[in-house]
Amino acid sequence: MNVRLLSILLASVFFLIIIDLVRREKLTFKYAAGWLGITLLGILLAVFDKFLSGFAAKLGFQLTSNFIFFTVSCGLISLSLILTIFLGQQNSRNDRMAQKIALLENELQKIKR
Repeated sequence: MNVRLLSILLASVFFLIIIDLVRREKLTFKYAAGWLGITLLGILLAVFDKFLSGFAAKLGFQLTSNFIFFTVSCGLISLSLILTIFLGQQNSRNDRMAQKIALLENELQKIKR
């Protein structure tokens, strides 16, 4: 099978999986939008592979595969940072919510007495 066709097929399957996860409410559209964009970009770059080769050459990469590996590595590092930020925000929200619940329980105990 041609590598181009395989890339298009895999990106399309991934796109459909993401759509299905959103449909079944396993993934919110807020987080799915980035993944949908990446899969669409993957399909476009697989169809117009000359553009990808030319762009990689202009940036100084001798092999297109090195450019793809570099780009994916940067993307995964960025995704890891973004998820870490979301996790930190969620932990702060959980702490505030636990404190508010404790205050409400304290008020309830005072009312019962």
